[in-house]
Amino acid sequence: MTDQTLPDIAQHAETLYTIFSPAETKAVQETIAYNAGGKATVTCQASRKARHAKPEEIVRQLWIVRLLRHYGYPATRIAVEYPVSFGREVKRADVVVFDADHPTTPYIIIETKTPKEKDGKEQLKSYCHATGAPIGVWSNGSQMTVFYRKDPNYFSELPDLPDANTDLADLLNQPWTLEELAIRDGENRKSLKQIILDMQDEVLANAGVDVFEEVFKLIFSKLYDELSCHQGRYQYLRFRQNNTDTKVRDAITALFNEARSKWEGVFPPDDRLKLTASHLAVCVSYLEKYKLFNSNLDVIDEAFEYLVNQSSKGEKGQYFTPRYVIDMCVKMLNPQESETLIDTACGSAGFTVHGIFHVWRRIMDRLGLPQSELFTADQKPQPCIDYVREKVFAIDFDEKSVRVARCLNLIAGDGQTNVLHLNTLDWGRWEETTGDQRWQDTYFEGWKKLRRLRPKGAENYREFQCDVLMANPPFAGDIKQGDILSRYELGQKANGKGETKVGRDLLFIERNLDFLRPGGRMAVVLPQGRFNNSSDKRVREFIAERCRILAVVGLHGNTFKPHTGTKTSVLFVQKWNDDPQAGPLCPKVDDYNIFFATMQKPGKDTSGEKIIAGRDTHGHLYVDHDLFNHDGLTRDGIAEAFAEFAAKEKLPFFP
Repeated sequence: MTDQTLPDIAQHAETLYTIFSPAETKAVQETIAYNAGGKATVTCQASRKARHAKPEEIVRQLWIVRLLRHYGYPATRIAVEYPVSFGREVKRADVVVFDADHPTTPYIIIETKTPKEKDGKEQLKSYCHATGAPIGVWSNGSQMTVFYRKDPNYFSELPDLPDANTDLADLLNQPWTLEELAIRDGENRKSLKQIILDMQDEVLANAGVDVFEEVFKLIFSKLYDELSCHQGRYQYLRFRQNNTDTKVRDAITALFNEARSKWEGVFPPDDRLKLTASHLAVCVSYLEKYKLFNSNLDVIDEAFEYLVNQSSKGEKGQYFTPRYVIDMCVKMLNPQESETLIDTACGSAGFTVHGIFHVWRRIMDRLGLPQSELFTADQKPQPCIDYVREKVFAIDFDEKSVRVARCLNLIAGDGQTNVLHLNTLDWGRWEETTGDQRWQDTYFEGWKKLRRLRPKGAENYREFQCDVLMANPPFAGDIKQGDILSRYELGQKANGKGETKVGRDLLFIERNLDFLRPGGRMAVVLPQGRFNNSSDKRVREFIAERCRILAVVGLHGNTFKPHTGTKTSVLFVQKWNDDPQAGPLCPKVDDYNIFFATMQKPGKDTSGEKIIAGRDTHGHLYVDHDLFNHDGLTRDGIAEAFAEFAAKEKLPFFP
């Protein structure tokens, strides 16, 4: 055998052992060798014994190295395979750290698992019950959870383990600054969705509340808390589980009320937290060490998509577009600071938020300012704020999605947003909807700005004059209401008679084109069949008559898994325009070139899990895809190829 067949920890550090530092992985790697029988072994840093170097053992040894080096516990206080008695049955705890003053009493119990394994938390808690240990740690190498046993029936999460010189009480009561939160978040490595799943397992499933509503309130409050600290209104974070349940409830209630008052239009003025004091304290303990600002928006999207669909109770799902698909669309349509941008089926505002980021980068370059990670609490220059307030719009018929979108856009717009709760397709009823006083209380300012985008002299809400539109309209379901179908050309048969039903996505094509000014451009996600089916020839002719087809990009079949395996493509078009006074020129011609591309790398596996390529310069995981170059870390992709095509074709939005 050769050294090349030994377990290589560093090779898997980015995927299997992400919570450990390079120094810790190196320390364990250096102890791996072969025994006389030819098996790979790893030397235990606590017992000095050689153990079979299985993946679970590697995780255990990494934790022992961390206990010794990072937390400062001496080897004399650490034991492995510690016997825990359950009546006549004896089980073995993976790692135990003994109390400094009582050297035979377990203080910390660590349960290690094979990478990617998820179970074992209840087993860990049973060890803490049986031994009286106040702290338990569960870890599979890429995730960790630290439990504090407050009483025999209640565990809360700790932000971190106390080191050898820190009293547990000090850890529980220590105030946190944003800098300290960032350190704890860096050690966390657990997705927001996974935290919510853990909260459901532990408390929310039996709390008797709307999970979406209560978790959204907590995330909303935490975003506000982080921003308040960043802006200097408070020195320490208030979103903490560091007191009695009643006092934690009072503190978080005050925080939520303040956030709701500051960021209007997300929650009703009389809304309140509905979790009991004990349930709320548990949820806060799960979320308190997660830093939302500077996080990759993928993780927030993933969490909200899960929550929205959980609360739909079997209704048509809202499948949010993966952020890497959104970024490709933004790069290919290249929205400008002077242009209006709209999403007519906005979901969690992915297209608008990433369109905002794209324009912000241009503004920062123009002003000579450095570009930080854009989802931050940093104060943006006024042109960035003005762009969000005056040029960016979003619409959705699902009230929960609208509130998520408003939350993210409110942050970008410094307290103002143009996200509206409307049924995009049923524009004939907009007059009735927008006349409702309760609706106006929330949406009137944004609605007033959108109305200004109608053509001069318009008497209804069929047409608008937007420059850029990006959307992923819902595919599922047909529209059957005759009063809606009668307003659409695609709602009529070729012989002039009305259709009895029309696919929702087809009506969105026509509706979206009505939102665009002459020369305006659009990216829309559609089922692949719309491009291939002979029955949809009329639809393709309808589009070609009104637009120049710029590009068609085929997405991988895994793109929207696990929700749906429907094969999809993104259609890019520019509305014909011969009049330079009406909008960007796009003279109508009969023959022109079209850009075609197909995504080769799946981005997700067959189960819908993202395939991770690595971490970017901000420490965020990025997906292995070929849609565009990720900050110089990957090769040029489809978006860069389209930019070359656009330059050759002299498309006006790619100068």
